[in-house]
Amino acid sequence: MNTSLINMVKHGGLSVLLLATAQLAFAHTHPTQQTPAPNATVEAPHEVAVDFTEGLEPAFSTLTVVDAAGKQVNSAKSAVDANNKKHMSVALGDLKTGAYQVKWTAVADDDHLTQGHYLFNVK
Repeated sequence: MNTSLINMVKHGGLSVLLLATAQLAFAHTHPTQQTPAPNATVEAPHEVAVDFTEGLEPAFSTLTVVDAAGKQVNSAKSAVDANNKKHMSVALGDLKTGAYQVKWTAVADDDHLTQGHYLFNVK
């Protein structure tokens, strides 16, 4: 086998590996829209909602909202919309002025898990 053919096989194999790795990276679900938006200052919302790039597994996907002291402020469980599995929300009671953190866990239909969080403020 000549040197140029060996190099082509090596580089071709690397290209296939890089392509496969890139496809795996995009297989995880990520937020596309968050309400309230990250770092927003808003009137007290009665719900937090997050839309994702992929459909979610309702049994394993959650939204939790905590105050600045780390105390959970949502008493209701989060829910994935049965008609739009990319949309998850959680109802909130009356929030006081202050900073809040939304923590999310999203398990996509393909069983990949992603987690994240963001902050918003109530005026």
